[in-house]
Amino acid sequence: IVLGSRTVAVTFIMLGISSITFCRVVILKPLYFYFTKYNLIKRNVVIVGSGKSSKLLAEKILFENFYGINILGFIDNESTSGKFIYGNIRSLGGMNKLEKIVSNVKVDEIIIATDDIDYERLLQIIDYCNTLHLNVKLSSELFRIIPEKIVTESYSGIPLIDLSEKVNKNINIIFKRGFDVAASVLGLLVLSPLLLSVSLIIKLTSKGKVLFSQERIGKNGKKFNLYKFRSMIDVPESEEEHKKWVRALIKESYENDSVLTKIVNEKRVTRIGKFLRKTSIDELPQLFNVIKGDMSLVGPRPCLPYEYVVFDEWLKRRHSVLPGCTGVWQINGRGSVSFKDSIILDLYYVNNATPWLDLQLIIKTFPVMLTGRGAK
Repeated sequence: IVLGSRTVAVTFIMLGISSITFCRVVILKPLYFYFTKYNLIKRNVVIVGSGKSSKLLAEKILFENFYGINILGFIDNESTSGKFIYGNIRSLGGMNKLEKIVSNVKVDEIIIATDDIDYERLLQIIDYCNTLHLNVKLSSELFRIIPEKIVTESYSGIPLIDLSEKVNKNINIIFKRGFDVAASVLGLLVLSPLLLSVSLIIKLTSKGKVLFSQERIGKNGKKFNLYKFRSMIDVPESEEEHKKWVRALIKESYENDSVLTKIVNEKRVTRIGKFLRKTSIDELPQLFNVIKGDMSLVGPRPCLPYEYVVFDEWLKRRHSVLPGCTGVWQINGRGSVSFKDSIILDLYYVNNATPWLDLQLIIKTFPVMLTGRGAK
């Protein structure tokens, strides 16, 4: 019997996937549990925090430890060094002693488990822990939106967010820029018939320019002009009232943790504009912004200058990278997450940006565009 090349290829792939799955589930997983059970594999962990969250995490790890974790102690500024925090596990001192502890004892992982803290201080702790070049993970109610929207790992049922540096930042920036330019040029070439058709329809159905340009905030607070297809009637309109409204809305959404509804004057939206906005086709001219270097294909969405001025300092951290055409919260909660949670999802991206994550987000963007989910 002569089998076709496609049949052979498919059979080979299926056998390969089955073999890998069998090895992981039937052989490697039981072996790993056996080694951890008898302390043949051991990971030294330091927990940052000494409140309810950190004690609950310690309890779960001690009584349901399938991971070979050895808790060295707790790091907390509020606890005296040597004080028992949970069981026979002591406080190792404050944050100022963490670097010394890491240099004297083999530490494999730092888990930040604290809730009684503000966002700015929590992000400072994350930054400091990352300078020690260890695995850094976070368990905090302040970032609860991340495990709700993104698949994360867990220790004994407690979700943990991996904040460790995945790839060298400089290498990632170079790779990301090369991919952005290549993909944007290719995208413009492939989509050129669509772009020309949309331009012609806009020009024939309403007065005004085809492209709409608006000042936005980019990397490190730098201003740039963002391009879109015009989807509204081109008439002069005072922005002062709109600015006041937006500022008040952001403040209310931030304080009450409510969903930030996009403000759109429906009377000004053209017929073709409704379709363009729903499918996000109006955003396609931003590929020119990507080529210019103002934006990236993936990243936090750029905000307006009058939004930026009311942001707290920790919120402005999302502008430490180039803004993107799409991002984490656009494909995981577009129109259904609070303003604060959208910022947290952006910060997750800033800390976890990799070429692989970018590719996943780009692929997941297409179904969102096609269905128009959450668009206005």
